[in-house]
Amino acid sequence: MAERLSVSVISPERTVFEGVADMVVATAWDGEVGILRHHAPMLALLGEGELRIRAGTQEQRFFVAGGFLQVVDDRVTILSERAQAD
Repeated sequence: MAERLSVSVISPERTVFEGVADMVVATAWDGEVGILRHHAPMLALLGEGELRIRAGTQEQRFFVAGGFLQVVDDRVTILSERAQAD
């Protein structure tokens, strides 16, 4: 199993982020969801808000509006109608 999460943030125009992280926090339609390693498989409907991707002491922030978040085997895939760096 990987030591970190593998994360992809994809919008219709481009791949906004591709890399590794220790933690992902996203705005789901009904509140925030936090993802760490070994998270159970999950599919969430995204709302409009901030996406935070933390690797060590570095944190990247993005704005996402709508879409889906999927977690499978320490791989987090975010497909969003709109995704851009904050």
